[in-house]
Amino acid sequence: FSINLLAYSNPTDSAIESIRSLRTSIHFSMLEAKNNILMISGVSPGIGKSFVSSNLAAVLAQSGKRTLLIDADLRKGYIHDIFNKKHNNLGLSEYLLESVKSADEIVQENADIDNLWFIPRGRTPDNPSELLMKNRFKTLLDDLSGLFDIIVIDTPPILAVTDAAIIGAYSGMNILVTRFEDNSVKEIEISIRRFAQNGIDIN
Repeated sequence: FSINLLAYSNPTDSAIESIRSLRTSIHFSMLEAKNNILMISGVSPGIGKSFVSSNLAAVLAQSGKRTLLIDADLRKGYIHDIFNKKHNNLGLSEYLLESVKSADEIVQENADIDNLWFIPRGRTPDNPSELLMKNRFKTLLDDLSGLFDIIVIDTPPILAVTDAAIIGAYSGMNILVTRFEDNSVKEIEISIRRFAQNGIDIN
């Protein structure tokens, strides 16, 4: 397959059925949200956060929603690998660094699933958190939210770095991914508290 998405290669898999159930919950919750931006973070690295983000974006697109997936994990994001884009030198970090002027230069169309676009992370910058705090990131989201039905933002795990707390300030709905028998209740509680300290509710 040209893209490494379970929702594309095996849409009847039980994991994808579960993600469809999540899509339904999100649909009704987003009706009450302040905007159409959905942030997905995780408790710790390696728990499947990007798997959930990318496949959720795919099933949203398959339901007819114009969907944009943004890889905002500027350190270790690999959404470009999922879409088999070998070159990752033009993405969100280049836009935030003002190497490119227009969002049109970083939004990539995906030929395999209708209604699905994505922005790769680009090169790894020296100061990811500071870049995300720039007004340029908020302006980007404001500009793009009018062009899509929903924007899904994949962010780094909250216990590793602060980036997700920065991004959560701009999103209308926030999801925290945890892994059974991998993340402790204590870790989950600390993660939710860390978001709450920044005024962000986990839905």
